[in-house]
Amino acid sequence: MGETEFFGIYLNSELVTSLVALILTFVVHRLLVLSGLHRRVWHQALFDTALFIILWGVVLNFSITL
Repeated sequence: MGETEFFGIYLNSELVTSLVALILTFVVHRLLVLSGLHRRVWHQALFDTALFIILWGVVLNFSITL
């Protein structure tokens, strides 16, 4: 994987992909709250953590194929 250059600063690829996954997690979380589906989740913190891990896997898979 290596490093990613961002305005002359080299960042670890895991940091970049995890930040993208974190932003996506916030977006999906907000959509679930607005739709009312988040109230039906038994353990919200566990759900949010699992959502982050799943989205991080999706972002990693997408970044590898590029």
